[in-house]
Amino acid sequence: MRLGAVVLTMGNRPEELRALLESVAKQDGEAIEVAVVGNGAPLPELPDGVRKVELPENLGIPGGRNVGIEAFGPSGAEVDALLFLDDDGLLPSTDTAELVRQAFEADPRLGIISFRIADPETGVTQRRHVPRLRASDPMRSSKVTTFLGGANAVRTKVLAEVGGLPDEFFYAHEETDLAWRALDAGWGIEYRADMVLHHPTTAPSRHAVYHRMVARNRVWLARRNLPALLVPVYLGVWLLLTLARRPSMPALRAWLGGFKEGWTTSAGTRRPMRWRTVWRLTRLGRPPVI
Repeated sequence: MRLGAVVLTMGNRPEELRALLESVAKQDGEAIEVAVVGNGAPLPELPDGVRKVELPENLGIPGGRNVGIEAFGPSGAEVDALLFLDDDGLLPSTDTAELVRQAFEADPRLGIISFRIADPETGVTQRRHVPRLRASDPMRSSKVTTFLGGANAVRTKVLAEVGGLPDEFFYAHEETDLAWRALDAGWGIEYRADMVLHHPTTAPSRHAVYHRMVARNRVWLARRNLPALLVPVYLGVWLLLTLARRPSMPALRAWLGGFKEGWTTSAGTRRPMRWRTVWRLTRLGRPPVI
């Protein structure tokens, strides 16, 4: 299988980016083509052969990654699968690309692979980086219903069939939107504990827009993808969970503002999943009301 890699950067981590690209170049097997997208920022000096795209403005994470996809032709058609890697991540093993090839070749309906993210100092994988409800054992691989945005591989046939990431989300939940569309089209998603990306432990709330974007995009996600009957159930559950977590007052105000924005602004094209997909998500352990 021909593999490509898309790396999104704001240009503020040149040393980490260089280390990541070196780890991609060291992968066993056929060389991986790499596209680096400067998301509203100039790119630092990059190795020869890297495809370079500098965007005049920040398009957000899904918008920037979609530009990286198109660097490999329409829907990434020049390659069979694309790795999406955070610019401050690193592939510690040289066999990750070969494991990706083997997994996709073994199962022609496997569409997306989510890697395990581990802290380079401690080796610890945060619970939020295990994309399933039963997250206590990050060393257990399994079929899942979503994936991690900066540590994954996507078969380009999936992108050609269901489209790319939702540009308008800018940040948060764009992976689940793509995952639900892929599952509805019959593709599978797997979390693989043996495919590791080293990444420093961070909190998602480090982003200033975190609480607003998480709430707004959660509403958009439901409005775009769920059967009408499940939209209020799904969002009601998330509202109660958010209140139960007792966020700070500024965080709660931002969250409620985003929740309102999700209802009062366009969510984009609505394509509700089939009820058999709802049942498939339920059998995989994550019914789309949780």
